[in-house]
Amino acid sequence: MFVEVAVRVSVDGERCVGSGHCVDFAPQVFRQREDGVSQVIGQPSTEQVAAVREAWDACPVVAIEISED
Repeated sequence: MFVEVAVRVSVDGERCVGSGHCVDFAPQVFRQREDGVSQVIGQPSTEQVAAVREAWDACPVVAIEISED
């Protein structure tokens, strides 16, 4: 049986190129500022962890950081 654990997520604003994949996968967790750089708007619930991991995998510059609590 697979159980999702709580995670904390952040975006490296210096690295982010504004592709928007994170917002596509997890709009409840990420948003893009006017300048295109993504930012975290809320930490993911356990139900959102899979979407956050997909966003991390889709990020072309590895700007998303995930740490397990």
